[in-house]
Amino acid sequence: MSEENSMEPMTGTQSELAPGLKATRQLLQQARAELGRVIVGQDEAIGEVLVAVLAQGHALLEGVPGIAKTLIVKSAGRLLGLGFQRVQATPDLMPADILGTTIFKPGKDEFTFHMGPVFTDLLLVDEVNRMPPRTQAALLECMEERQVTSDGVRRPLPAWFTVFATQNPIDFEGTYPLPEAQLDRFLLKVRVGYPSQAEERAMLERHHGSSSAGLLEDAAIEPVSAGLLGRAREEVRAVRVEGGLYDYILEVARRTREWPLLALGASPRAAISLLRVAQVFAAFEDRDYLVPDDVKRAALPVLRHRVLLKPEAELEGFDADRILKDVLAAVAVPRG
Repeated sequence: MSEENSMEPMTGTQSELAPGLKATRQLLQQARAELGRVIVGQDEAIGEVLVAVLAQGHALLEGVPGIAKTLIVKSAGRLLGLGFQRVQATPDLMPADILGTTIFKPGKDEFTFHMGPVFTDLLLVDEVNRMPPRTQAALLECMEERQVTSDGVRRPLPAWFTVFATQNPIDFEGTYPLPEAQLDRFLLKVRVGYPSQAEERAMLERHHGSSSAGLLEDAAIEPVSAGLLGRAREEVRAVRVEGGLYDYILEVARRTREWPLLALGASPRAAISLLRVAQVFAAFEDRDYLVPDDVKRAALPVLRHRVLLKPEAELEGFDADRILKDVLAAVAVPRG
């Protein structure tokens, strides 16, 4: 399936549609209708943001400033009826700034915990690579354990807690590169590119006609019905996986570990992520069973940030996506 149609389910007669995917189908239809009134283009990025929420994982959005990364996440939060908080990462950001802190109340002579912005459903961390290592480590616990530990007390985060972190691929001055351990916690790395000329013209026309409140407020996105998101997630988890597809996923992951141009291949966690994301893509295609094309479609966003190129590969002009495509081409596709 082409990238341009990444949110579109495959066409077919009503009898060909999986009867158990009604919630996923309705969610996609409403996403296209509602988000399309705010965001022009970026169908692939929007689709992968929905994948992260349905697969209960976190996503790293990479792209230059001004291409709607923040708007995509905020709009998705409005659509899904989820809470949203935004943190602007800076070199002096402390763990308490995102986790929260204990405050003494003189009138009551007691300490109370003031929750930080992580206590939300969708957390957008802008320019995460400007966050100092100590704060990155605090965020890592939230992402992996879905809890905050403060003063020895564990406080669970909301059930839909999802981190969307952005980073600028061009400006590295004053940044702290994310360690491999933290990169591996991101289910997806979403690349958000420039819109086409026609899409950018449509953006200008929309902004010319919008009010001072902005497109998002003007659009008045209608949230999905209560319970729809939960039912869609259950449908995704129920997507069938035949034994041959397990072997195929494992072979793709293991082949990266021995690929001559890679210094670091995919971890076992990456193979699990590949399975989870492929299930969502299968559901997006109105199928309740997995096929090899779902795995291929999931491979780049799931693995591109988890592999490490050798220096000679970078000097020769290779990037992670190009190498991963070669890996996929080298792995035999299961038949039947």
